[in-house]
Amino acid sequence: MSQKHVQLTIGRLLTDEAFRLQFLNDRKGTLAALRDQGIELTRAESTALMRTDCTVWSSVAELIDADLQCCVLQDD
Repeated sequence: MSQKHVQLTIGRLLTDEAFRLQFLNDRKGTLAALRDQGIELTRAESTALMRTDCTVWSSVAELIDADLQCCVLQDD
């Protein structure tokens, strides 16, 4: 089950801008919130996600078709 949760978390990091920004600002807190929502990640998986270079998530997200993205809309 844990691999499924890793995949869900990575998918969300790549397609959900608000979640990605939250994670980039507070990795540990974001993963703790996921755990509270029932997403079970091992300590090693959480550490690996936190250890991953921050630029990976945003760089790969830019390559994903916009129709698959959930974007933050800002008021001007």
